[in-house]
Amino acid sequence: MIRAGYLIVAACVAALALGACGSKPPTHFYTLVPPAGEVVEPATPAGFLFELLPVSVPAQVDQPALVVRQGGQGVAVLQGERWIAPLGDELRGALSADLMRGFHAQDVTGLPSSGKDSLRIKLDVRRFDSVPGGYAFVDAAWSVRPLKGGDALTCTSRISEPVSGGYDSLVEGHQRAMAQLAGQIGAVAQALAAGQHPACP
Repeated sequence: MIRAGYLIVAACVAALALGACGSKPPTHFYTLVPPAGEVVEPATPAGFLFELLPVSVPAQVDQPALVVRQGGQGVAVLQGERWIAPLGDELRGALSADLMRGFHAQDVTGLPSSGKDSLRIKLDVRRFDSVPGGYAFVDAAWSVRPLKGGDALTCTSRISEPVSGGYDSLVEGHQRAMAQLAGQIGAVAQALAAGQHPACP
């Protein structure tokens, strides 16, 4: 009788443990890199080559979990909502993909020199704010420099995209912001590659 009681208690404990494990919410992973299927060849390719340096991000958001603002002072670290790669790598991948998609440019980072003139692009993200149901905001300083002589052009961009509720919408907002940023950087890079002297957007 006592043994049967112990078995019942053990079964209940096991059931509770399984229930606790089963009730853990799933982890969702996100990327800023646009799908390859969305890459469209432009009618007039720019044809410039670029090297893209590692992207720096603020320490406050440089972690696997999404960090969102709550009110004026609060933030929340969403352990169940995570980037698939370090945020700096995500931003670099998104910028590279958007430049290749929008300007028919080639990312030659880490490749042997082909003898063609190329540009070096540097991006420092100073703010990366996420407000679910509000906006996705990027404040960045960036520069484009010809590797074979010529001065670097250094600019800043502040881009805010409205977003609806949900983390999918928030990440899509940051994707749109990065696409806008790539458009600004690409326009400058295209002009420099053509020997022109552009101004900051």
